[in-house]
Amino acid sequence: MSPLESNAAISTGVVHDIPEDLRQSLVDDESALARWEDITPIARNEWICWVEDAKKHETRLRRISRVSSDLKAGKRRPCCWPGCPHRNKGK
Repeated sequence: MSPLESNAAISTGVVHDIPEDLRQSLVDDESALARWEDITPIARNEWICWVEDAKKHETRLRRISRVSSDLKAGKRRPCCWPGCPHRNKGK
């Protein structure tokens, strides 16, 4: 187990904390993790919400995989995602 896996903090979103499966995926891919840390908290929030919005386990796994590949391709937010509905709750 690397030191990063055991105790390093990974930045979260403005509303959502990073789920363990997404966190582990980023820890396993240094390039994706570097890009994750380079985006804004609001952008990270969008990725987390997009992953957590998946209704099927297979969809969630596919989205987690896409987070890494899309970040490495230079995308800063999920494509075709209307945005996190939780961010403006109560306003």
